[in-house]
Amino acid sequence: MGRAFKFVILGGGVAAGYAAFEFVKHGISQGDLCIISEESVAPYERPALSKGFLLPEGAARLPSFHTCVGAGEEKLTPKWYKDQGIELVLSTCVKAADVKRKTLLTAAGETISYKTLIIATGARALKLEEFGVTGADAKNICYLRDLNDALKLVEVMSSCIGSRAVVIGGGYIGMECTAALVTNKIHVTVVFPESHCMARLFTPEISSFYEDYYKRKGVLFIKGTVMASFESDGQGKVAAVNLKDGTRLEADMVVVGVGIRANTGLFEGQLTLEKGGIKVNGKMQSSNSSVYAVGDVAAFPLKLYGDIRRLEHVDHARKSAAHAVQAIMAPERAQDYDYLPFFYSRVFTLSWQFYGDNVGDCVLFGNPSIGKLGAFWVDRGQLVGAFLEGGSREEYMALARAARLKPPVKDKVILASQGLSFALSLNDSPVTSSFLGSVAERHHMLLEKPLSFPLQVSAGVVVSVGIVLIGYWYSRRRRRW
Repeated sequence: MGRAFKFVILGGGVAAGYAAFEFVKHGISQGDLCIISEESVAPYERPALSKGFLLPEGAARLPSFHTCVGAGEEKLTPKWYKDQGIELVLSTCVKAADVKRKTLLTAAGETISYKTLIIATGARALKLEEFGVTGADAKNICYLRDLNDALKLVEVMSSCIGSRAVVIGGGYIGMECTAALVTNKIHVTVVFPESHCMARLFTPEISSFYEDYYKRKGVLFIKGTVMASFESDGQGKVAAVNLKDGTRLEADMVVVGVGIRANTGLFEGQLTLEKGGIKVNGKMQSSNSSVYAVGDVAAFPLKLYGDIRRLEHVDHARKSAAHAVQAIMAPERAQDYDYLPFFYSRVFTLSWQFYGDNVGDCVLFGNPSIGKLGAFWVDRGQLVGAFLEGGSREEYMALARAARLKPPVKDKVILASQGLSFALSLNDSPVTSSFLGSVAERHHMLLEKPLSFPLQVSAGVVVSVGIVLIGYWYSRRRRRW
């Protein structure tokens, strides 16, 4: 038993929804496309799970956050897929793939063949069992990666109002889940091995702003250590968390956010892997010309910085998916993927955005006491990254523009004093690309890399001199007339 499709998307996350939307925009025929997903629902906007879904009142629920509402586009409900003739194969696990024969074998024994495959398998949350932690299978230990995880977390939280929670991990999931737990009136202790939260992205100075805010909400941070084991009660639930430094924390629930791992297992030994993901070119095409990879699972050329990276963020999932489909459907017009790294978060009344790269020296600006904190990263004399808490749409667009232009920075002290005005001043410089900054979850494709900042300045000087010479020549001619 088997089915055949022209295009198959393996994975049912954010990237799958945006890829499907792009295929329809390119006019695929009904019956050409199939999406295979282990989840039981059509693709949805995953960021909602750590934000609106966890609210105690007015919580977000499907179908309100199906893709592609995160980009201000149409909501792709199951009916939409049916109307477009797209086959949704849900609650289905693929246990084997053969890229030479262009087939996928499901756990139910069905063979699905394709002409072109898009791998959008994303990543899975790392589980404590993988680290040999005693008691890691307790009922009240929660993770957050998919809808089922979120439903369990909501259920456990509802039984722990006024109780104690321990959050393991100080990254994205740890910090956003902590905010949700506090909002649900749960007392939280956060444990992580680093010296400050969000260590992969933030400097200690930036982290301290957020840690202080969380502390004012009653959150306790324990840094520089990791958990060692759990103590369980007679009902198979965690009663306490034991840390490696000897600390014992009583707990009524635990949330774990210690990272993710790309789902590449089906393709190991068949496709080239790099940076923990499937290596692709600027068209998102893998080492097999019939196979593309997008989102968290793709290790792609980051054109702006000249290296290969694997990025774990919804913005990249959306844009890489659309880019792959464009390359498949209109290869003669396809450009190389030119992505500007972008990250954001919203917790409590706080909201920040980051663009570019966090390498080199960090130059802080703003006034944290009024909730306006910003930073630039300067590497080898160029601005390469920009961060802002509490910005407006115009200000965030200016940061994105600055990170993409990579303007020269001669004096970091002056840059700190100029702060946001430095980025805003770049709006006066012409940019040849079709550029739209991303604000929260309103993202669009960056279609073309702009000219470098020095080149723009040089071009402006040439044009100005030319205008002066023409004016001089014209005035001389008029005197002759």
